[in-house]
Amino acid sequence: MGMIKTEQLVKIFRTDEIETTALNKVGLEVKKGEFVAVMGPSGCGKSTLLNIIGLLDNPTSGELWFDGIEVSGFKERQRTELRKSNIGFVFQSFNLIDELTVYENIELPLLYLKVSAKERKEKVDAVLERMKIGHRRKHFPQQLSGGQQQRVAIARAVVANPKLILADEPTGNLDSANGEKVMKLLTELNKEGTTIVMVTHSPSDAEYAHRIVQLFDGHIVTENISKIL
Repeated sequence: MGMIKTEQLVKIFRTDEIETTALNKVGLEVKKGEFVAVMGPSGCGKSTLLNIIGLLDNPTSGELWFDGIEVSGFKERQRTELRKSNIGFVFQSFNLIDELTVYENIELPLLYLKVSAKERKEKVDAVLERMKIGHRRKHFPQQLSGGQQQRVAIARAVVANPKLILADEPTGNLDSANGEKVMKLLTELNKEGTTIVMVTHSPSDAEYAHRIVQLFDGHIVTENISKIL
């Protein structure tokens, strides 16, 4: 059963002078429980594809199915509702809120979902323990190393137990040792059943995925099964 399916997906960005086709009739299926890496040169449409799959943007045309529901024409409010209870995001730049502690950053998705205070505490405590950052709970993001910040970002992404994690260059700002730790964390989460789609420039990161999809000029040009499967 597909978690994500796109058919003839097109995204065109227009300004007064220029029209850019970021995605050109992309057809992609990601099954539940899969770990897919999307690779390709800068400007080939990787992040645009991730934004559309993550319901942050609508396609210009084509179909997008999320967990059996066709969502390409959803209004922003509908997209927000579906996104906040089903999708976790991990970004290269961590995207933590500087004014909030580690604990408060992780708690944020649960506040949006109106989870009770007792349940929020249980869930945040559990994920802090899991990510081995419990001792940093009262720290602010600027007091942490890059590797620790990305662990907080992953904790925030998974605290509401989403069906899908979208990771955009998750190791891009990390040294190789911390990058490897982040990839092992994502692999663990995937083994427990979370579907993951990751955009990456790193061939070694892509090796963790079950399947590698190569994008070029808005098209899928190849799909490879990774050695690790």
